[in-house]
Order: sequence, then C-alpha cells, then structure tokens
Amino acid sequence: MRTKILRNTLLSIGVLFAVTRVVAAGTSDGTLSFSDTPLCHSHPIFITFDPLGGTARDMLPSGINAAGTITGTYITGTGRPVFYAFLRARNGTFTTVNPPGSTGAYVGFFQETGGQPINVAGAITGTYFDTGHFGHGFVRAPDGPFTIFDPLGSTFTVPQSINAAGAITGLYYDASGVSHGFLRAPDGSFTTFDAPDAVGGSAGQGINSAGTIVGWYSDANFLLHGLVRDSGGSITEFDVPDSISTSPSAINAAGTITGFYYDANFVTHGFVRAPDGTFTAFDPQGSTETFVGGINPSGAITGSYYDANFVGHGFFRSPNGTIVAPVDVPNSTSTFPSVINPAGVITGEYFDTTGTAHGFIRIP
Repeated sequence: MRTKILRNTLLSIGVLFAVTRVVAAGTSDGTLSFSDTPLCHSHPIFITFDPLGGTARDMLPSGINAAGTITGTYITGTGRPVFYAFLRARNGTFTTVNPPGSTGAYVGFFQETGGQPINVAGAITGTYFDTGHFGHGFVRAPDGPFTIFDPLGSTFTVPQSINAAGAITGLYYDASGVSHGFLRAPDGSFTTFDAPDAVGGSAGQGINSAGTIVGWYSDANFLLHGLVRDSGGSITEFDVPDSISTSPSAINAAGTITGFYYDANFVTHGFVRAPDGTFTAFDPQGSTETFVGGINPSGAITGSYYDANFVGHGFFRSPNGTIVAPVDVPNSTSTFPSVINPAGVITGEYFDTTGTAHGFIRIP
C-alpha cells in the first residue's frame, strides 16, 4: 500500500522525474507453472500469485490482454528497490522478462494503471534501467526478442501503452527534466507532442486501436489536466467540470476515457468521458478517495478507493454505471485493482495481514 499511496501523490503533484532515477538491479529469467484456469465462472473467484522464488516487496500487475496474459513489475529488496518486469501466462507460468544487460525493468511505471502495456498479441512495453540508473524504452515481442528505443533528446523514457498494431505511447524527459509525450509507430519512427497549455510537461497514457492517445499535461502549479490526441495529431485539452486537476487513466476502442480528478477540497473521484466529450463522475459507496485504473472495450471499469479508515478496496463499474464494491481479495488488508480485460477479468495487487504484497486475478 505504501507504493500505491506514493504513486497517487506523485500523480497529483507532477514531480515524476526525480523518482524515476532509482537504483534498480536484477536480470534473471525464470518460470514457474501452475494449473490452467478457465477465464469465466458462474461466480467471481480470486487467484493469487507471487514471483518465482517467493514473495515481493511490492507486486504491481499493470496489464492484461484478452488471452489472460498479465504483465507488470515486482519489487524486491529491503533497502534500495530491485525492479523486475514479468509475464504471467493464463496457465500460471510466471516469467521474469528484464532486457539483457539491464539492471532492472519496470512495466507500467505511472499506471494506476489502465494504459495497457500489453497488446492482444502479447507484445509488452516498458522501461529498463542501465548501469547509470537512467531509463530507456523497450518492447518485447511475443516470441521473446527485445527492441530498445528512446525518442531523440530523451534522458529517461517511460512507455505506457501499446495497441494491437504495435504503436506505443508514453513520455520522456529532456535534459531540463521536462516531460513530453511520444508516439512510436510500428515501424519505429517517433512523433513527440505537448499540449498547447503545458508548462510542467506532457505525457501519453493510453492508446487505442484507432491511434487516439489519452494523456495529461501539467500546469505551472504542477496540477494535471487531460489531453486527447487524435490519429491526425490534433490535441484537445480537457478537465472534469469543477475539478482542479484531472488525471486520465485509459481509453478504449470507442474513445471512452476514464480516470480520476481532484475537487476543490483535493478529494479524488472517478470519471468517464464519453466520445462526445460529456462527463460522468462516480464514487463507490463509502469512498473517501477514488482512483481509477482500466477500462475494457465494453466500457467496464476497475480501480480502487479508500474508506474512512484509510483501507484500500477494489471496485468494478459496469458499462451501465452500476458499481460493485468492495472487490477485495479474501482475507486481504487492502486490495488495489489495476486493469480489466475484454472478458471482465481484473488483475492487481493486494496486501495480506503481514503487510506482504501479492498479485491477484478476479475472474467473473
């Protein structure tokens, strides 16, 4: 939960660059197999999982595709964090997938998440750390080969989302520490972008099958605002009405956007932005803070919220607006869903009574 709270704080103040220059290590690969589990059941069930060789300091699933393959990051170490990117196949096989020569890797660095760093074919994108602890982008093909990349002028690259065609969006930092959004086309060419009113930086967060990108930009007060970049390059800025800051999380094929926003009291709430630009705000019952992760093609949404005792819970919001909450792993002390796939399968992180982090899958 400590990492979850930190991510939420970072998003609200926009101070991201200093955090990315962490010390990361570890390049081992390994697999662990479990029994195959069908994706659909008459009643929701939970499956929990851990990395090869034991538990993690933090377990951060950040993407799940239609096949049920999960990607994300797990963190080990009692002092300086050690980062490992991973893939978990539908049959339970768990594989560490740090690029060769890296000192660590992260998939879904700023995900609440929802940007889907894995596509339908199983390609994943993320950040790897070099020996100087600077981050570079990578994409791993479904059959295993890695391609390393950076936009021109980048000192730290953070890919966030990859679509079915292999187009990638994210952000990078220049030599002045200012972030910019980028689009990496399937042929490897780059287009960079910034919102017209950006002062503190811009970023791509999610990309759909049409090539439409949702992201954010930061103003002079380090408050975030939403942006949509269409496939032709036109950018539309947006904010939830009466908000002081808007943080988009994801976009689906229809162009529906979800995320969370801060009201005048700096309390967070969930939102949905329809393709026509209209907004719907929402909160699970009992929420004091709502954070939204992913949206699937039908418009189902998942995320997390805190109750009055500052306990984290998950929620599921159906396309018609009905909210199921709490969505908690049995016997957990806190549950934080990240993303949802087309079948409604949710993945994320939970903490047990000892404060240990684990991954989970919720199958509808």
